[in-house]
Amino acid sequence: MRFCESLRFVRHFCESRLANMCGMTPQTQLIHHPYSPPEGFAAPQPGVFKASTVIFANTAAMRARDWQNKLGYTYGLHGTPTTFLLEERLSALEGGLQCLLVPSGLAAIANVSLALLKAGDEVLLPDNAYGPNKAMAQGELAAYGINHQLYDPMDPADLAARISPKTALVWLEAPGSVSMEFPDLVSLARICRERGVTSALDNTWGAGLAFAPFTFDAGHGVDISIHALTKYPSGGGDVLMGSVITRDDALHLKLKATHMRLGLGVGANDAEAILRGLPSMALRYRAHDVAARELAQWLATRPEIAQVLHPALPASPGHAHWQAVCGPQGLAAGLFSVVFDKRFSSAQVDAFCDALKLFKLGFSWGGPISLVVPYQMPAMRQTSRAAWAEQGVLVRFSVGLESVADLQADLLNALNASAGANT
Repeated sequence: MRFCESLRFVRHFCESRLANMCGMTPQTQLIHHPYSPPEGFAAPQPGVFKASTVIFANTAAMRARDWQNKLGYTYGLHGTPTTFLLEERLSALEGGLQCLLVPSGLAAIANVSLALLKAGDEVLLPDNAYGPNKAMAQGELAAYGINHQLYDPMDPADLAARISPKTALVWLEAPGSVSMEFPDLVSLARICRERGVTSALDNTWGAGLAFAPFTFDAGHGVDISIHALTKYPSGGGDVLMGSVITRDDALHLKLKATHMRLGLGVGANDAEAILRGLPSMALRYRAHDVAARELAQWLATRPEIAQVLHPALPASPGHAHWQAVCGPQGLAAGLFSVVFDKRFSSAQVDAFCDALKLFKLGFSWGGPISLVVPYQMPAMRQTSRAAWAEQGVLVRFSVGLESVADLQADLLNALNASAGANT
């Protein structure tokens, strides 16, 4: 009886809908068809909502909506159910309260700097910061009348000495880009907090898993965490996206106003890809970490290698600082660098990289494929340029999800080839 009643209801529902469409041409019906699917559908993955235009029920609803909050929708650029969901999950991941999505990690850096700096201000960056962040300070920010200084990230006293009444923002990075030094993050963040200067951390390496950016110092931390979601949250090496996460409403709204004025937004399919990657992120991060440590420790025994730079290795610069925020048995991502013995020329190190088969030459990290890049460090550093000029060539490895045994064999074959070229 219930089944028959259900059929009658469906038939009546369809008939009434068809009656409402009388007089419409098929062309209009394709656009204004009144059917809406029933609520209550649930699945492991959330739905994907794509929109530029958002439809309002009436003019009162249109005027009542506010793009600054998540109580409703105003325009696709300001959020859809898909992007709102991703923002909330990322906030939970990093221990924040508010999140903005942007098209890349570099866009996240730009969003922060352009929102918080004005002509006459000064921004301080670590000498080992992500290269494009420094390039932005030297280019766009300088053109806008914003000064910058590079500080020694391994010397908190140097940061303290450089902060002045003009300092409006301090960038932190842990570990340093390419050279992998882990700074005294606790002291650096405390200096900023005590001096009343906003601190922003590039937390792409930590990813919200190695340490909590807002609470790593007895419940305190940085003011802003930016994250290149391109890396571990995506996990596939096929999405460009970034996030800006905060815990202060006023700071968030200031960043969001610039976010709106710059027209920053992300596509629904890209947001879906990140949402699909998040459930496995912790498992992948740990797998990258375990494999990278094994390879780093093995390379430390090789005569061709003068130094291995990996925060979890005791001989790596800043190892104690890594332990302080990540814990003695903490996580350390899947990224490390090596410095070749000085007897190997730059050309020979390039030949080593070219001889690798499983490690592919390519930028970025956090995906399934292992990557390798040689760097000319003296040109990339200011405070430590002289020291790097006395060392061998640095090569950075991003360890993917291949078999460690296969990756080690690949490295050994390339080392043997380069050693043969050296004789």
